[in-house]
Amino acid sequence: MHNSLLQLACIIVLGVVAQWSAWRLRVPSILLLLGLGIIAGPLTGFLQPDRLLGQLLLPVVSLSVAVILFEGGLSLKLRELRTVGGVVLRLMTVGVLATGTITILSAHYLLALPWPLAAVLGAILVVTGPTVIGPLLRHLRLGGQAGSILKWEGIAIDPIGAMLAVLIFAAVRAGGVSEAAGALLKGFLLTALIGGGLGAGATLAFLIPLRRYWVPDSLQNPVALAALFAVFTLANLLQPEAGLLAVTVMGIGLANQKHVTIKHLVEFKENLSLLLVSCLFLILAARLRIADLRGVGLRSVAFLAVLILVARPAAVFVSTVRSGLSWRERLFLSAMAPRGIVAASVVSVFALELNAAGFPQADRMVPITFFVIIGTVLLYGLSAAPLAKLLKLAEPNPQGVLLVGANPLARAMAQTLQSDGIPALLVDSDWANISAARQAGLQTFFGSILAEHTINQIDFGNLGHLLALTENDEVNSLACLRFIEIFGRRGVFQLPFAQSVQGRREAVSLDQRGRLLFGDGLTYLHLAERFGDDPIGRATHLTKEFDFDEFTKLHGDELVPMLVVNQAGEVIPLTIVDPPKPQPGDTVISVGVAAKAIAPRCEPEPTS
Repeated sequence: MHNSLLQLACIIVLGVVAQWSAWRLRVPSILLLLGLGIIAGPLTGFLQPDRLLGQLLLPVVSLSVAVILFEGGLSLKLRELRTVGGVVLRLMTVGVLATGTITILSAHYLLALPWPLAAVLGAILVVTGPTVIGPLLRHLRLGGQAGSILKWEGIAIDPIGAMLAVLIFAAVRAGGVSEAAGALLKGFLLTALIGGGLGAGATLAFLIPLRRYWVPDSLQNPVALAALFAVFTLANLLQPEAGLLAVTVMGIGLANQKHVTIKHLVEFKENLSLLLVSCLFLILAARLRIADLRGVGLRSVAFLAVLILVARPAAVFVSTVRSGLSWRERLFLSAMAPRGIVAASVVSVFALELNAAGFPQADRMVPITFFVIIGTVLLYGLSAAPLAKLLKLAEPNPQGVLLVGANPLARAMAQTLQSDGIPALLVDSDWANISAARQAGLQTFFGSILAEHTINQIDFGNLGHLLALTENDEVNSLACLRFIEIFGRRGVFQLPFAQSVQGRREAVSLDQRGRLLFGDGLTYLHLAERFGDDPIGRATHLTKEFDFDEFTKLHGDELVPMLVVNQAGEVIPLTIVDPPKPQPGDTVISVGVAAKAIAPRCEPEPTS
């Protein structure tokens, strides 16, 4: 019992440590998870998933994958299909056909797998990995259509791949060509009808009690999880692997309905999915054997090379002909097809079933698939950011600033940032403020920062921070809450509250606002009275002779430091809690009264 408890605890601890380490190192988490799984499993023998979980292993994996795909479906917006729908559809059809055909031929001729096994493996490997692509896209923040295409493909293609594997497996057992064709057609229709129908029906059934407030808030997440498991299990009982399609359709349906808010469901599923992904990769990697790892040779490397250099580019080419995508976007799509948890879990199931059906070489499919997963994640994960930057599709570490409000304070800050080469976008629903900003040559967006239309229209590719600078504290807090999902909690900031005084607690709790800017008492009203209607921004470069202490002594009464741009080009807002300490070589962005701020510079010249 103690050994089982230790293994279970280590799976969770190692998974979370791997995720955090990957975030710190800016590498795909799956690489660390697979590495730890191989170390804990086949190399040391400490983690033995089959003995630990026994017959529950594969059901637990299947239910976990259902949660992951459901969470992925919750992130898909149908409005994105207006521009990328044609490409996504072709990737799901002719793209899958091209990838599957090339993979099957390569598996037979390069890996010497029998045609039935090569066909099943080809179906499994048409999938991409939403658990890998999702974090990569959040890190890259691609501009244009490439990001939406990859997100839709990564999630929607997984149930298709699993369904194809089931259908081909059924056709293999059917025997003759005519019987196999009939089994394929029948299985496809049943899977589509059962999976799609149950997913759509479950969405409607789940919304009824939510709309009528029959379920308290405290039970909505458990009820959603129970409904998810029920739909997945029922669909699989009626038609094997139809459950993955059902939960994906259910997630997409909930994400695109307009009757109830599901933000709390999305947050819960995101956290649960992250934990499940961590545990699953560790468990599945630990199931490998030393003999399996030794069996990976030059033929496996050649097979991987064909998938990367031939299959993926071919699939993208036939799917994007006359699509309107730029050559840069098509090239990036061709260089992004990592495999993930669905391929790992599905191949584990089919290897056992094919072995029992009289195919002893089926055991080879598992190490081959894991080699493909590791190889594609390693290549695509490490090359995605440099390639996106080279193709000018994304900024791997965006430092632009989204300023909520186009008032004089925000305009002064935006002008200084823009002159220093840092992107700044002003959003305001006051046309007078927007007009003044445009006359000053600043980038603007006219609209409410809280409107869905605003979020849909803004290109966040080069933006990394949000500063809420309006005179309305509630709007500032709501803007920070709304954009946490884009910038993260560490990237949303707002002015201190007007009612905040020394020795008194903030009127709004920490979880309902962004990080507070600049300093105690520097509210919008205070800054507006101090700077007037025409403040001016200033960028001051610090040196060893003129450091931040000297800057404060010289300009402390006339300038308010607001941002620091360090030597690496990172924008760091000054905050009340844990403010940054500007160092020589950094640039301080400050705002002051125009008459004083434009006075001749008093900093001493650097000595030679």
